[in-house]
Order: sequence, then C-alpha cells, then structure tokens
Amino acid sequence: MIILDASVLIGHFEPADAHHGQAAALLKSHLTDTFAASVITLAEVYAGAARARHSDRLHQLLTRLQIHTLELRADAARRLGELRAATKLKMPDCCVLYAAQHHNAAIATFDAPLAARAAELGLAIATHA
Repeated sequence: MIILDASVLIGHFEPADAHHGQAAALLKSHLTDTFAASVITLAEVYAGAARARHSDRLHQLLTRLQIHTLELRADAARRLGELRAATKLKMPDCCVLYAAQHHNAAIATFDAPLAARAAELGLAIATHA
C-alpha cells in the first residue's frame, strides 16, 4: 500500500502543477500497488478542487485511480499529537505519517520536510522509476 500525500494528488489532478509529470510517472510506476489517502488528505485536495468548482472531476479521478479513503479512528488522537510534537509538521502531514505507520505502508510525497520526517521514522518513500 502507498499512502498518497496531497502534493501527489494535486500534482496529478492539476496539469499546470509543477509536479504534474512526476505525479503521473509515480502513479504509473506503482500501478500494481494499492493507493490510499487519509480522509484529511482528501479533504485538503477537495478544498482546492471546490474553490475551482472541480469537485466532481476530482471525485471521478479518485475513483478511476481506485484510491482508498482511510478513516481516522478516535484512538488516533494520541499518536497524531505525538507525531505533531516530534516532527513539528502540520497536522495534515502528520495524518500521512500516521496512516503509513498504522497500515505499514510507504508514502508518496513531493513535500521535502514530510519525506525527511518519514525517513527518520523508518517509513519507505515511494518514488517513480
């Protein structure tokens, strides 16, 4: 399983994004893997799509890519707080780390600080070939 960060989803969804080509290549090189994203990550991406009035288009893309939505359980609060304190990352990024730890998964991101903290935590980083 690969946990997708908002930077990858936005990069893939938005052709004008600086990471568009990298996002497409990354997803294509991992087609045999299962893709997932935290409900918080998806909310971040939907916020941008909603501002541009593209929520339906985003929903179609997410469905086509078969991205699984990972819910946050009530007992995640403690670990999320610990991740926030230890990494100094914003909560949405901590949700990516939490999902990867909780599901023993790699992460895909173009966010350098998030990738660095993930590596420090021993999480695998998915890259494109």
